[in-house]
Amino acid sequence: MTQYLLAVQYDESQPESDEELQTQMARTGKVTDEMRAAGSWVFVGGLQGSHATTVVRPGNGTTTMTDGPFAETKEQLGGFWVIECDDLDQALSWAGKCAIACGCPIEVRPFDGWSQG
Repeated sequence: MTQYLLAVQYDESQPESDEELQTQMARTGKVTDEMRAAGSWVFVGGLQGSHATTVVRPGNGTTTMTDGPFAETKEQLGGFWVIECDDLDQALSWAGKCAIACGCPIEVRPFDGWSQG
C-alpha cells in the first residue's frame, strides 16, 4: 500500500458563497465517509486562505520570514486528503471523486519512501 496526497488546488479569486461552501462541504464529507468505509482514508484537512500563509526560508545559517505564498499563481493549496491505496489507479479514482465533490482540480502525489506515518 502507498500513501498519496490529494491536494485541492483552489482558485482564491473565485470564492464561493456561504451556500456554495456548505454544499461543497456536504459533498466532500460524503467522499471522505466513502474513503473511510473503503479503508483508504488516512487524514483530511482544509486550510485557511493564502493570506494566512507565512513562508520561512533558510539562508546563510539563519531564516527569513515573509507573508503570503511563495508562488505567484491563481491556484493555491486549499485543502487535502491523505489516502492509502493499492496503486496509482485507485488513488486517481479517489481524486476524480474529490474533484467532482469540491469542484476544484486535485493534484495526486505519492509519498516518498522516506515518509513516516
